[in-house]
Amino acid sequence: MTAPRVLVIDDEADLRELLEITLVKMGLDVDSAGSLETARHCLQKTDYALILTDMRLPDGLGIDLVSEVVSGGRHTPIAVITAFGSAENAVAALKAGAFDYLSKPVALDQLRRMVQSALHMHRATEERKQAADWQDAGPPSRLIGYSEAMREVRRQIVRLARSMAPVAIRGESGSGKELAARDIHDHSPRADKPFVAVNCGAIPEALMEAEFFGYRKGAFTGAMEDREGFFQAANGGTLLLDEVADLPLTMQVKLLRAIQERRVRKLGATVEEPVDVRLISATHRNLESCVEHGTFRQDLYYRLNVIELKLPPLRERRDDIDRLTAAILGRLTAPGDEAALTPAASEALRAYAFPGNVRELENILERALAFANHGVIEVADLALKSLVQPPADVAVSAASVADNLTSTTQGPQTVDASSLEQVPELPRELPHSLPEHLDEVEREIIRRALAKTRFNRTQAAELLGISFRQLRYRMQRLSIREHD
Repeated sequence: MTAPRVLVIDDEADLRELLEITLVKMGLDVDSAGSLETARHCLQKTDYALILTDMRLPDGLGIDLVSEVVSGGRHTPIAVITAFGSAENAVAALKAGAFDYLSKPVALDQLRRMVQSALHMHRATEERKQAADWQDAGPPSRLIGYSEAMREVRRQIVRLARSMAPVAIRGESGSGKELAARDIHDHSPRADKPFVAVNCGAIPEALMEAEFFGYRKGAFTGAMEDREGFFQAANGGTLLLDEVADLPLTMQVKLLRAIQERRVRKLGATVEEPVDVRLISATHRNLESCVEHGTFRQDLYYRLNVIELKLPPLRERRDDIDRLTAAILGRLTAPGDEAALTPAASEALRAYAFPGNVRELENILERALAFANHGVIEVADLALKSLVQPPADVAVSAASVADNLTSTTQGPQTVDASSLEQVPELPRELPHSLPEHLDEVEREIIRRALAKTRFNRTQAAELLGISFRQLRYRMQRLSIREHD
């Protein structure tokens, strides 16, 4: 069996020789080139399993070769070598279609891991080429629907799966961001490795570093044994940072270093350990806006948002509602039981705006099935009118926000928000200080929510439609304490 052949492009003879020796020891055949011109001649004669090129060459940039390989329809993985600290070049190469990058001085253990991953991907691509329609070959998608919007999403997922570039998935709550991330993982060379999903908004700030990077026995009170973190658990596979916008700034700094160095250090450890993780982030918030407001680091944003995948809301793919409904009802009913919507109920669902997207559709159908007679869901069973009732005017009450939240996403709650007073009307006179006025309005709303929940901050956060951490931050900023 012929060994895979690799093309190494670098004008530094010493580095080129080091790369050649390392690759040959891995059982690979190697061709070398010291310029783009020589590399192009090699590519005309040979199909390579991997191309490894320096970013700066005597007659051009390695990123130009990346663009040529990608635009030419080749599916050969191509990685670039960038100068130390040149994060912008690395990100630019990934956006152009590079499989991965290495920073100088080249770490040989990192080189070996990258080569193995690239060869795995190349073998998978060659196998798919033999299928009748290799573009759609691979595991089935978790994303249900055949609207043009979803077809395009699936096409993008297949393309994204070939790269190591970080992906940022954007979409409204309930639009299927984690499912899309799992599809990217399943179509990638890492499919047989772990997929670890982390909800960044659900981890207490004091525990974040230990949860992400792990800890040694005795690192802190209660650390009775060594423990792996999320990065170690996902080593070789994919790590999904869900709701990444909720990360506190202190953790963002540590995450940025882990991404750049591809190494992490456990709490209580003295040395860093290498990790090989493909990062996918997801959020329903606008990260650009978070950067502008200073709640999200710009350098981390550029590292995570190399390639963006946008998921369409359900209201933009109404053609998929019937198929989604059938799939959800199939999961909700016991084997042998059947459930169906009347034509009028189906029409009502297609006309609904679905602010909560697919998750809301599941909630509506689960509740409707409980009220349906003999599995036949009528329009009245859907209770859509109560879900889409808009606020009467701009001065929305906290009660109406809470009522909408509980009816669409949480189901029946123990907290009764109906008796919360109305938010004060806008003053006739303009305030002397708009920030102070808005702070006072926010302070009053939070105090009322806390009073209604007897200072249960978790329930108060749910009542106001924000996370526990957001409520805690606002209470600290507005100096709200229990004795208030």
